[in-house]
Amino acid sequence: MKKNRRSLLKAIGLGSIAAIGPSATFAQSKAAGRFSYCLNTSTIRGQRPGLKKYIEIAAKAGYDGIEVWIEDVKKYLAEGNEAADLKTMVADHGLRVENAIGFAPWMVADEQESQAGFMQMKEEMEILAAIGCHRVAAPGVGAKAPVDLMLAGKRYKALLALGRETGVMPQLEFWGAFAPFHHLGQVLMVAAVADDPDTRLLPDVYHLFRGGSGFEGLKLISGKAIEIFHMNDFPGDIPREQQQDKDRIYPGDGVAPLGQIIRDLKAMGGDKILSLELFNPGYWEQDPLEVAKTGLEKMKSAVDSALA
Repeated sequence: MKKNRRSLLKAIGLGSIAAIGPSATFAQSKAAGRFSYCLNTSTIRGQRPGLKKYIEIAAKAGYDGIEVWIEDVKKYLAEGNEAADLKTMVADHGLRVENAIGFAPWMVADEQESQAGFMQMKEEMEILAAIGCHRVAAPGVGAKAPVDLMLAGKRYKALLALGRETGVMPQLEFWGAFAPFHHLGQVLMVAAVADDPDTRLLPDVYHLFRGGSGFEGLKLISGKAIEIFHMNDFPGDIPREQQQDKDRIYPGDGVAPLGQIIRDLKAMGGDKILSLELFNPGYWEQDPLEVAKTGLEKMKSAVDSALA
């Protein structure tokens, strides 16, 4: 029974305690994966530069990739532009489209509403595949508390099958201020129920804090189960339950235990994309290129400090 349980956990990427143990040293995990850096366009969304400018800014700032919002891609295509040209533009700027942010209501309990969500997700996955993006965020949009986590796991397994069909894999996401699906424990339950080797989780510094998950749970996740991690920080002078997306600040400017988080991401193995995701209206009033550069510098500084 022990062996079977361990095999199941490892198969879905939840078994790092058995694999490396909570007391694993950095020396043991030094060769485990590498970090690359990505700009989520929400960080400079308030300046409304447009999709083409997002790409140019990310490249000039020195990022490896960009994380787009599906609504921006749809708007760009609706203006008469071609998906193939967008794919070429990204490549010509030396970037990758690492992930896309969307809001299809696939997790809802109502069968018809869920089916509509799956249809929306399929349409958006096909668009993303055409621009060279192979991941899409899959939050619990539309779900109502209490979420049936067994049903959500079955829905996520079906969504993974759709991802394999389209070539765009859904990254299971939770939002700390979204009561129905706000905690890392819920995500791990859904992942376990899905029982699928392609399960991927999309955590976020702010959401781990805001939803009360804390950060020790990251030690329960291993290897490729996390490919993208949203980077940000939060201030220490606002009560947790009162913090909002707009309160996110640059990595290292707040009180998040970034050193521990980065070391845990490194120790679990597998390459990790650190994507800067901020919604700070103060940053939206500044030059978008300077905001992008500052965010990248602070992410790299946090990694260098954590792994020194």
